[in-house]
Amino acid sequence: MTVRYGIIGTGMMGCEHIRNLVQIDAAEVVAVADPNAKSRAWALTACQPKFTPTVYEDYRQLLARDDIDAVVIASPNFTHIDVMREIFKTDKHVLLEKPMCTTIADCQAVVAGASQHQGLVWVGLEYRYMAPVARFLAELEQGAVGDLKMLFVREHRYPFLKKVGDWNRFNKNSGGTLVEKCCHFFDLMNLAIKSQPVSVFASGGQDVNHLQERYDGATPDILDNAFVIVDYANGARACLDLCMFAESSRNEQELVATGDLGKLEALIPEGRLIRGGREYQKYESFDIEIDPRVAEVGFHHGASYLEHLNFIEAIETGSPAAVTVADGLLSVSMGVAAQRSIVEGRKVLMSDV
Repeated sequence: MTVRYGIIGTGMMGCEHIRNLVQIDAAEVVAVADPNAKSRAWALTACQPKFTPTVYEDYRQLLARDDIDAVVIASPNFTHIDVMREIFKTDKHVLLEKPMCTTIADCQAVVAGASQHQGLVWVGLEYRYMAPVARFLAELEQGAVGDLKMLFVREHRYPFLKKVGDWNRFNKNSGGTLVEKCCHFFDLMNLAIKSQPVSVFASGGQDVNHLQERYDGATPDILDNAFVIVDYANGARACLDLCMFAESSRNEQELVATGDLGKLEALIPEGRLIRGGREYQKYESFDIEIDPRVAEVGFHHGASYLEHLNFIEAIETGSPAAVTVADGLLSVSMGVAAQRSIVEGRKVLMSDV
């Protein structure tokens, strides 16, 4: 079986999906859609030499085709809800890039639509497929730290990249940094802790990046650093440490889990796992190799490739989505709660959002 794809939104992430699909025998990109001519040209370049897709400015023309099995939505965040409303008029399978939407209300609308949709609705929270993360989660599942009490996630990285039309410079378009960037990490917290988040307390600001930029006279308002503490119903707690002016970091992401029996760390892109018990400074360290099936490492250390393999398998077998709209809603809700906590200077209960 070959899954015939249409790609909606062919900027940086849309082309990343195409480059992965070029390497997958069971996939064919038959159409792409983007209102921007430069982005459409990027898509055609990414498709070479394997695919020769039909190109559209209007994604609704793509959706009208009966020969497309699955659609990837990689358009700007604020457009996701409108595209999904059109998707729900079809029976096509869809891989919806993160964040699912920019608001909780729009996410809830997607959840409601997905419940009646004939096709698969899969949310692109692909960090869970990065090899060190997948091994980290598997080790926790097997009891590597005992009863997990504390989870720490650090991302120290470069500033947001420029996007077509500079849409990602403003909260109204992206949902805010803690939605746009950090929904991945809230998803990983939920997977690791396996309990419901109860409250969120955050401190953050825009202190370094984009302060001198102007777009139609407006100054960007996206956060470039934050601490976020999440309390869970089972008593565990998690902390996010985000800094987007830390280009010199040895590792872009670090995950640390501590329980009553020990500690586990994952380092990315170093690809290393460190595991130890309660004995003083006694630990073991080992490399985690990328899954040998990965033919396109890409921007996410092979995660996007594995995401598509799993997506295609679910289509072929009729299995449910492994990354659900409920996962997407919860990850966005935690980001919204964190953004609200910073603005209001208080702990925000998840029941409030």
